[in-house]
Amino acid sequence: MDETGERPPAACPICEDERQYVPPTGQEWTTLQRLQRDGERVVVTELEPDLYGLRSEPRVGIGQQSILLRTPEGNLLWDPTGYVDEAAAAAVQDLGGAAVIATSHPHMFGAQVSWSRMLGDPPVLVNAADRHWVQREDAAIRSWTGEIEVLPGVTLRTVGGHFPGSAVVHWDRGVVLSGDTVFPGPSQKWVTFQRSYPNDIPLSAAVVRRVADTVCDRPFDRMYGNLGNVVPQDAREAVLRSAERYIGWVSGAFDHLT
Repeated sequence: MDETGERPPAACPICEDERQYVPPTGQEWTTLQRLQRDGERVVVTELEPDLYGLRSEPRVGIGQQSILLRTPEGNLLWDPTGYVDEAAAAAVQDLGGAAVIATSHPHMFGAQVSWSRMLGDPPVLVNAADRHWVQREDAAIRSWTGEIEVLPGVTLRTVGGHFPGSAVVHWDRGVVLSGDTVFPGPSQKWVTFQRSYPNDIPLSAAVVRRVADTVCDRPFDRMYGNLGNVVPQDAREAVLRSAERYIGWVSGAFDHLT
């Protein structure tokens, strides 16, 4: 999608990477203005106290769910949607606005610059390892590495796996926002890990071990993914259990079952 309304580029590098795909019909381009004319809107839903999901309807792009995490010291807007308008920005402002915007990985950049401008120019944090994937430069974009506490009790952490800079958020209320670095499954009891979800490209056993150990090196109970998927309880145990299952399959431990 072209946020600015200018002539679209010849191709979308993020879509052409092996972790995504271009459909047989080719790439399609639109603008925020055209989507607004067509009746696009952002719907806000409370997920739990001080945690809100934002989804654009009808679906734009892969249809990610952005999450607004509220704290007394300011709010985090996580994995911003690919669509924003004045009504959506006003809804976020009514919930306290955003002190910072951050993304789990390049597929979730969404309309991050437009969100920032409509919310008063909070910084947009992009992991330095994935900085070269940014398609719209802006002064609001800031690089980060490692682990940073973006708000009291809200820590942004580099985990890797899906992308080298793939990140999660640990909130000290017992919540992890995982993007799809760790992907909650439909049972709400298991998760999975992939280099590419649409193209079914796995990660190695060693990488999955590293990701799981990093995410689980501190306590949490609930996990929220980037498509409305959730593990509502015992999420840390679900990640550890799922990692063992994944590692067993990719390392050949269960070949006798095939």
